[in-house]
Amino acid sequence: MTSLLPALASMQTGADTVEIAAQELGAAIECGEVVVLSGAGISTESGIPDYRGPTGRARPATPMTIGEFAASEHAQQRYWARSHVGWRSITGANPNDGHRAVAELQHAGLLAGIITQNVDGLHQSGGAHNVTELHGALDRVICLRCRGIGSRERLDARLRLANPDFLASISASGVVKPDGDIELDDSDVRRFVIVACESCDGPLKPDVVFFGENVPADRVADCYSMVQRCRLLLVLGSSLTVASGFRFARRASRLGIEVAIVNQGPTRADGLATLRLDVPLGKTLRAVADRVAG
Repeated sequence: MTSLLPALASMQTGADTVEIAAQELGAAIECGEVVVLSGAGISTESGIPDYRGPTGRARPATPMTIGEFAASEHAQQRYWARSHVGWRSITGANPNDGHRAVAELQHAGLLAGIITQNVDGLHQSGGAHNVTELHGALDRVICLRCRGIGSRERLDARLRLANPDFLASISASGVVKPDGDIELDDSDVRRFVIVACESCDGPLKPDVVFFGENVPADRVADCYSMVQRCRLLLVLGSSLTVASGFRFARRASRLGIEVAIVNQGPTRADGLATLRLDVPLGKTLRAVADRVAG
């Protein structure tokens, strides 16, 4: 298939560089039929760090696995204590220029879909709609027994009642992680009181895909269908290290669909991309939206 996009080497930051990148990316997007696949890198400018980007590489991560969480009440206590504290940072985060620019491109009719690997809800807060949350969302909780879905806001109120002095007395260390997790002293974890499902008294889990857990098959199928109908897959702020996101870039490439990547740092799909930009997302997407959706 003849390339529709100009090849562009990875670029460093700078006003001129961002402007050149915006011109290249704008030319790729202005014909529409674009599916966006976003990752943690689009939310770092909102204060939510990533796992594998420039900041994430200096912050080794040991995420909770589904096996560990399901098998151990202590693991659930540890997760919810840490997440209860980290949740303040998630709810306090605001969408940035990147989120708002994606929403503007969608409203201008240039996007055929938005798939996000993020669980922070910032695309929707930035004005986007019909966002497919590949890995779920932190603002929902699910019961592992009855599979009932509830709101994180309701759970947060219940946890506050069960732990009235906890937030004022903890010794938190480090920074919040993309999933709302934050390091706590073991002594703080041990005194945290968890609450159960109000319907069946089963264990509660955030409605997100943990490590070792599969993305629901129907959700994956919907994403494949979206990608297969698009003209361009635009990857924003993702290293695509995890197979759940990389598979869509691989499918697009196999079908002869153009793949463009905007990410600071290398990605697993760099060899599949026709357009590869290493530039700040917020500034670049803002310039692109002003250029093609204004």
